[in-house]
Amino acid sequence: MKPLGWIIQFACGCHHGRLSNVFTIRRRTYQVCLECGQEFPYSWELMHSVRSNGENAHAPLNGVIHAASH
Repeated sequence: MKPLGWIIQFACGCHHGRLSNVFTIRRRTYQVCLECGQEFPYSWELMHSVRSNGENAHAPLNGVIHAASH
């Protein structure tokens, strides 16, 4: 990601500070950001979600992305 784009995303984007409990559906274990709906794979070995530049994030299982209401 370009440096300017990263700065804008960091300043204005979701920081994923409020994550859900851990879910396992269809043999996939993950947490969901309660602010924006982005999903993050969860590692039982590391005991936390795996977040690296959004590359590991998945779209919601039902394929619907809801817009933020604020």
